[in-house]
Amino acid sequence: METGSRPIEAFDGGFDLTTTLESGQSYLWRRDDGRIYDGKTEGSPWYYTVLPGTATTTNEPEVLRVRQIDGRLEWVSSTENAADRLEHLLRLDDDLDSIAEAMPSDPLIDRAYDAHRGMRLVRDPPFGSLISFICSAQMRVARIHGMQTALAETYGETVTLDGTTYHAAPTPSALAAATEDELRELSLGYRAPYVRRTAEMVAEGEAHPEDALGLEYEDARESLTRFVGVGEKVADCVLLFSLGYLEAVPLDTWIRTAVEEHYPDCERGNYVETSRAIRAQFGGTYAGYTQTYVFHHLRTGEGGAT
Repeated sequence: METGSRPIEAFDGGFDLTTTLESGQSYLWRRDDGRIYDGKTEGSPWYYTVLPGTATTTNEPEVLRVRQIDGRLEWVSSTENAADRLEHLLRLDDDLDSIAEAMPSDPLIDRAYDAHRGMRLVRDPPFGSLISFICSAQMRVARIHGMQTALAETYGETVTLDGTTYHAAPTPSALAAATEDELRELSLGYRAPYVRRTAEMVAEGEAHPEDALGLEYEDARESLTRFVGVGEKVADCVLLFSLGYLEAVPLDTWIRTAVEEHYPDCERGNYVETSRAIRAQFGGTYAGYTQTYVFHHLRTGEGGAT
């Protein structure tokens, strides 16, 4: 077991753990008190995620627990490289001040960045992120998170830390072996065959989400749409919140609302052209950061929580 801590001011631009993990980017983190995505945070809750095993960890899953308290980030983990894992998963090496300064200045963007300073993008494991966002269609964030929790508790491998058992996100082979009816019983509905077939594609080596890495952005998005149930918006989510394409701007309900009400000139009548226009409006290279701030601000502030 490894424990550690680091002052929040050590991260350029600060860090807000709760906002980062409860802003609709990730559904692979949970809270000890079970109240993630309920809009209420009391004290300094512990968050945890279970990382898939690798050859360097004898293929055993690893649990990583973290909380923000008294200006410090504290962690407890079953892995020996927890600090490096946290830096990777929570993008702690991003310079938020420089990113914010590079963003175009307009009233909505300024309000979003001012209201949620310290929110960082996540870098979730690719397969877990892919399954999460396949399940996201027409769903509130709490429901999406509930689906991922149910999948983990039903099909995920377990790991124990300090006497507590944690469940990892299911492996591709575990989900591929499930039946559609079994997945529907976990409230996946019409998404069940998409999840199963996508898992089967990965388990059998037909395709992997990591295949998109290294491709030009729009080619990478097209690569991800090979998976069943993955359209352009879901692909953009995986690119942004897992594969490090910080220019990606998922055109979800809230961003389309922003386009309609604040940036009507960016509406081009189709996803690809509208995406190009709003990426330019949101600053190009780091447009995905602006998207996430605007999304979270509209969802929880100006637009009301969902």
